[in-house]
Amino acid sequence: MTRIIAGAFGGRRIQTPKGDGTRPTSDRVREALFSSLESELVGFDGVRVLDLFAGSGALGLEALSRGAEHAVFVEANAAAAGVVKRNLADLGASGNVVRTKVERWVQDGDSDLFGLVFVDPPYAMSTASVTDLVGAVAESLAETDALFVVERATRDPFVWPDDVEPMRSKKYGETTLWFGRPAVRSLP
Repeated sequence: MTRIIAGAFGGRRIQTPKGDGTRPTSDRVREALFSSLESELVGFDGVRVLDLFAGSGALGLEALSRGAEHAVFVEANAAAAGVVKRNLADLGASGNVVRTKVERWVQDGDSDLFGLVFVDPPYAMSTASVTDLVGAVAESLAETDALFVVERATRDPFVWPDDVEPMRSKKYGETTLWFGRPAVRSLP
């Protein structure tokens, strides 16, 4: 069972979708990820979080536990979206669960801008599709100083779109995390 690592909900267990349709980020990887994010963001206070391909919602929930202002969880799978809703209710956390395809939601846009964006697509999703998706989010949904975290299988390559500057990547066995920020946009 998955648990929240730290913060207001630290140590509390959360539900995960049954079956192998989703793959929750392991506690070890989440702990390392959030230790890194603490230093990058200088805390989570006031941060708006976008959790794409949310699964159980563990990444967005961890950010909320650590003080993020709000989170939007986008998940196409009905059972997984239901699990995120139950986890939010069980924790008494604030967040919106949107049950639709991530690509459709990003294309339709949202009026909110996000300071932290998690992209944890199915490993079968092509690198080109993930790159295009991150580019679309950077263009219309990310704050100018947003932080992107992309999670992929270590065996799968990842290439940042032109409008996101890569920062670093870190391997954790079968999982690699890529960190990036929107590129500075030049004036026309």
